[in-house]
Amino acid sequence: MGRVGIGLKGPLQAHRIRHLTLPANNPYLPAKNAHSLKISKPSPQHQCSLVRPLLCERERGEMSGWDEGAVFYSDQAQFPRGGGDPDQGSITRHTALRKFKEFLRGFHGQKGDFPYRESLVHNPDHLTVAMEDLDDFDTVLSDKIRKLPADYLPLFEAAAAEVLASLRLKVATEGGEMEEPAVGEVQIFLSSKESSTSMRSIGSESMSRLVKIAGITIAASRVKAKATYVTLMCKNCKTLKTVPCRPGLGGAIVPRSCDHVPQAGEEPCPLDPWIVAPDKSKYVDLQTLKLQENPEDVPTGELPRNMLLSVDRHHVQTIAPGTRLTVIGIYSVFQSSAVRGVLELNKLILEWLDWNKPVEQILMELEFKEFAQRPDAYAKLCSLIAPSIYGHVDVKKALACLLFGGSRKRLPDGVRLRGDVHVLLLGDPSTAKSQFLKFVEKTAPVAVYTSGKGSSAAGLTASVIRDSSSREFYLEGGAMVLADGGVVCIDEFDKMRPEDRVAIHEAMEQQTISIAKAGITTVLNSRTSVLAAANPPSGRYDDLKSTQDNIDLQTTILSRFDLIFIVKDVRMYEQDKKIASHIIKVHASGATTTKSTDVAEGENWLKRYIEYCRVTCEPRLSEKAAEFLQHKYVEIRQRMRQQAHDTGKPSAIPITVRQFEAIIRLSESLAKMRLASVATEEHVKEAFRLFEVSTMDAARSGINEHLNLSPEMANEIKQAETQIKRRMGIGTRISERRLIDDLTRMGLNESIVRRALLIMHQREEVEYKREHRVIVRKA
Repeated sequence: MGRVGIGLKGPLQAHRIRHLTLPANNPYLPAKNAHSLKISKPSPQHQCSLVRPLLCERERGEMSGWDEGAVFYSDQAQFPRGGGDPDQGSITRHTALRKFKEFLRGFHGQKGDFPYRESLVHNPDHLTVAMEDLDDFDTVLSDKIRKLPADYLPLFEAAAAEVLASLRLKVATEGGEMEEPAVGEVQIFLSSKESSTSMRSIGSESMSRLVKIAGITIAASRVKAKATYVTLMCKNCKTLKTVPCRPGLGGAIVPRSCDHVPQAGEEPCPLDPWIVAPDKSKYVDLQTLKLQENPEDVPTGELPRNMLLSVDRHHVQTIAPGTRLTVIGIYSVFQSSAVRGVLELNKLILEWLDWNKPVEQILMELEFKEFAQRPDAYAKLCSLIAPSIYGHVDVKKALACLLFGGSRKRLPDGVRLRGDVHVLLLGDPSTAKSQFLKFVEKTAPVAVYTSGKGSSAAGLTASVIRDSSSREFYLEGGAMVLADGGVVCIDEFDKMRPEDRVAIHEAMEQQTISIAKAGITTVLNSRTSVLAAANPPSGRYDDLKSTQDNIDLQTTILSRFDLIFIVKDVRMYEQDKKIASHIIKVHASGATTTKSTDVAEGENWLKRYIEYCRVTCEPRLSEKAAEFLQHKYVEIRQRMRQQAHDTGKPSAIPITVRQFEAIIRLSESLAKMRLASVATEEHVKEAFRLFEVSTMDAARSGINEHLNLSPEMANEIKQAETQIKRRMGIGTRISERRLIDDLTRMGLNESIVRRALLIMHQREEVEYKREHRVIVRKA
């Protein structure tokens, strides 16, 4: 038996007749698996009970034209239809197929060429079509693609295959070839210049329609085989039947009964007699991805929305977790069984038709180039970094270097050298460390903000998760993967567990994350800068403690940071007064719309300028700059070696080849700010200055040379110094513990005595021996 669908139009659309059974040998049915049949006026013997109550209205003339134009086909039941199209009769499938072929053959480009015809010849397996071109050719056709893509895209692909076959046949005929060239399937990719839609704004009105959304890929499944046509065989009569499968994750609709008409005396086929013939079915590769909202698009306090992407054929295995995409696809639903088949769920899915990585198209190129030539460009850029924070000029310059980054390099042997700059801010509370992180998160083109205590090793790198329905394992990227090409801001870095902190070692230096879990062995990209903020173990930076005591981090992680800043809350009257005045101005200006608008415009301009510089500029060191850099590095290494010899302790912050490469990256970043192709000696000098005031200062000392003391404390320290000099003659050796005990018995405070000893040691009046246990009075 054959099946056709009949539809009603206008006010009777709700009484649509789904299927009508006709004899299999009906002469009006198309031959050989054709699915369409147009019935303009059904005969009375083919009417069913749904039509009879309406005959009285038809006799009154109220149903004139009810069957005109509205044609339905049996294969439309294979595809999701959404809410239906009120204009379904405006174009038939045959007309659509003909127009698609006319579009591919005859569409003219701006240069007078035939872009799609030429593209089919050069790339016979896929074709990218711009929706704007389809709009110019036929608005009705493009509207059908947007509203009913599941119905019309297969027609588009069939038209492309026919056009390709005719083009190849023409070429073969002209070349004198006798054999007809074989033509496979052509996959249609759609592109559009329309703005993308937020995941949160997609609702039921978008069901079964084309939508365009942007997001970041957080997980990817294994590649599977998906049937496009399933060949069924009857167990009783061995009849073969081909059933089309719905696109995406949809399945096939299998009839309950066999079409075979039994002969006299032959046993009829039972219900559900079909078994699948895998060798006679047709398959394509299928992969599912999980797309998540971009972090900057998620409202504060909300969880990011996720959506599944079903990709097939040429898009399979082209995207790794962490890739940012803008996708055009069909928004539909599919049915899935939960674990053990207890609960059936409807999950949203986006069938992926095209993707493109967002390419920054800078419209302000001339303005950027003019700005880069200004002599004060560097100072102006640094003033735009966190303008609401007073002071910390060198920290702002370091953050500017982090945002612009150095140049990535690939060596002939395949080794990659990172160009991203890592910065660590360590110091007292209430010194704007977290505000710096928040500003960078808002300004960087790609950024992820996380807190150390709430971050695990898997959350920072990647995890392997088992799918609840398929029970298969798939990868889900963490913060370092999602921020690929941008910045990861990690607050409370010192609160992380050591085993979690170790997990980012590879990501910071090699910029990859290696996974070997649950049978999945792979490497993910993590080309990101790290901006971390931490507090000393005691909460505040203690000037009486050494660097090792104040920085409670492993040497292996410290060596991976290019710049390490010790941020202190210095108590000085004039500075406190200026800071208070600045904070009052910030709070006052925050209430005015004009000021906040100007700040937002400045941040947007800075963000676009950073994007432009990162995309267009890859500076390299000049010969003079390289020579100067080499001499300075040797000098620093010699100085640190001498310091370790004098103190008897190695530096808490090692100065290694990584720091040498850090200065190279800083120099390239400074050159990139001016859109310079070469980093000069001036850039190297400024990079060395930043390195001196940050990492070198942190490595040299454990004691602040300029202790901020009240007059009373200064007087007590002076008295303690006098008693120490009376107690110890020049060249005298004494145990530190014994000296402190003697002076405390005289009424002096132990902390005052320790401060006095440290100040005298700083002035080289005393010297420590035997691991700080013995004090020697020097001349």
